[in-house]
Amino acid sequence: MDRFQQIRLLEAMLFAAAEPVTEPTLLERLPEGIELDSLLEELEGMYAARGVNLVKVGKGWCFRTATDLSGYMVLEREVPRKLSRAAIETLSIIAYHQPVTRAEIEEIRGVALSKGSMDALLEAEWIRPRGRRRAPGKPVTWGTTERFLADFGLEDLTDLPGVEELKAAGLLDSRPNLGAIAMQATDSDDDSEDGDDVDERTAFLENDEAFESVEDDEHIALED
Repeated sequence: MDRFQQIRLLEAMLFAAAEPVTEPTLLERLPEGIELDSLLEELEGMYAARGVNLVKVGKGWCFRTATDLSGYMVLEREVPRKLSRAAIETLSIIAYHQPVTRAEIEEIRGVALSKGSMDALLEAEWIRPRGRRRAPGKPVTWGTTERFLADFGLEDLTDLPGVEELKAAGLLDSRPNLGAIAMQATDSDDDSEDGDDVDERTAFLENDEAFESVEDDEHIALED
């Protein structure tokens, strides 16, 4: 096999690979006695000015969209993300009481926390584990993420409104005891499960402007 054929074979192997291919793997598949380093260097030069470039990623080689074209290869679409009443209350408790354990969330809400509520918040990338508490059982504590701040337009957790601010904005009824949470046996993760009573600060995440308008921008990169 002459050098031109060797380059063609190397090119085909890299194009067909779903992931970056390491040099030892390439050597196993290429004919014996070839100079892989020089072939990679030549192939890299051939694609230097093309729409795709040969690049080294970690310990492997692969083709990637040219960096100056990557901005044209991104699609954006808005996907509204709706959460159940239970998930919103859980997020509110985590935001205002973090770091907080699952048991503490259940104690504040007065109901058992279903797996679905936490899964929805994890999927939205609004909460994350914050370590374990130095207590019997070493329970995991939870807190909000940078994504939470970005999606809700907050620079810092100190920007979360207080009770008086929510009342002034008309998001809370000023009558006493409105925020009492009804005791229930379990949390079924249904929007109608918890009735109309809700912790006061939950209103910030439930009002139309603060929560309903939150949408995710999914960036679908085509460069890979």
